[in-house]
Amino acid sequence: MFDWLADTTRLNPNQQSIRARLNRDPYYRLQSLQEIEIAAELGIKIDVNQASVDDWLRLPGISIHQARSLAQLSSNGVQFCCIEDLAAALGLPVKRIIPWQPILSFCYYDAESGLAPQTLNPNTASVEQLSTIPAVDLFLARKILQNRLDYGNYRNLADFQCRLGLKPQFISQLMYYLRF
Repeated sequence: MFDWLADTTRLNPNQQSIRARLNRDPYYRLQSLQEIEIAAELGIKIDVNQASVDDWLRLPGISIHQARSLAQLSSNGVQFCCIEDLAAALGLPVKRIIPWQPILSFCYYDAESGLAPQTLNPNTASVEQLSTIPAVDLFLARKILQNRLDYGNYRNLADFQCRLGLKPQFISQLMYYLRF
């Protein structure tokens, strides 16, 4: 039987510290190749076709503007098939982002498939688009849009819930259809 605790004792103190940080903080920004390797060993993956801005910001050397651009592209339906696609989207040489590859996951989603719900950004979606989400009627879709117009974009799911006064059970259903 494999003893995972015994395996970590063979790591140097710096590696143990990195492992502890990665386990403790899900949004820890990776700083080096060594940290990427340890993250990969821990099973940390970034699904490039569903990554949020926060997910992208975990990668060393990526700017907030690049992270926002990648998240926006994927929310607009662009699917990244390989590391070369990411490099092209960022306008960078492939060689510069190859170190990220151990934690990148290139999963593909069929918009017509019923297996993965189609997500919408409530900060850009129209009333018609919002009303295609199960459990969102025309009244709520209009309320979402009006609140956005009155108070600005929703920062995240928690902000969305608070501003609209939605019950936790309802948010539990909606969270699979919304992407910020």
